[in-house]
Amino acid sequence: MADHPKGGDSLIDKISDKIHAHGGHSDDGPAASQAKDKVYRLFGREHPVHKVLGGGKSADLLLWRDKKISAGALGVATAVWILFELAEYHLLTLVCHILILALAVLFLWSNANAFINKSPPRIPEVSIPEHPVIEFASVLIVEINRTFALLREIASGRDLKKFLMAIAGLWLVSIVGSWCNFLTLFYIVFVLLHSVPVLYEKHQDKVDPLAEKAGMELKKYYAVLDEKVLSKIPRGPLKNKNA
Repeated sequence: MADHPKGGDSLIDKISDKIHAHGGHSDDGPAASQAKDKVYRLFGREHPVHKVLGGGKSADLLLWRDKKISAGALGVATAVWILFELAEYHLLTLVCHILILALAVLFLWSNANAFINKSPPRIPEVSIPEHPVIEFASVLIVEINRTFALLREIASGRDLKKFLMAIAGLWLVSIVGSWCNFLTLFYIVFVLLHSVPVLYEKHQDKVDPLAEKAGMELKKYYAVLDEKVLSKIPRGPLKNKNA
């Protein structure tokens, strides 16, 4: 009879442990439900805007982490656009005029040091580093090859949605290109890259819900278009994946 209370205590302890364990799992329920209910982000991104843009100096430049550098880059681009577009300066003429002015000033300064009692100018040795150029070329080649692979995939006729998006994008670019020349288009893209990401980062909590609603509406319209039109268009033969 003396052993019976011990057995009863152990049984009670087991039951209480199970109750506590069950309570612990129930506490995890809201956390699990919150993890499932993720906040919608534009284009389905899962990382901050800085990381999406590369997370390096280019992202710092576009997001105005250093306002002096970002403002300087935008100012230089604006000056170049004003020179070539508004003042109708030509690139070769501008380069030649800059070189003529620089060579004339340095030549006169080097030969007039005896009259003005100043030391001749120290002209630095300028050379282009090889490693950054090779790295930039390799990255550019990878992106070009990726673009070619995407165009080949679209032209194969296997994805009608990508085909229509590519046609619409190219058609839109052609319309914009008819409005302005390449330099103005490049400048517009440059200004947009220096304004849209930083504005989106500041107001993403307001933009993302609107983008979610717009995306849902576009999916509805695409579903109707696919059902009535796109599904009736004959497609190219698909290769057997098991082959």
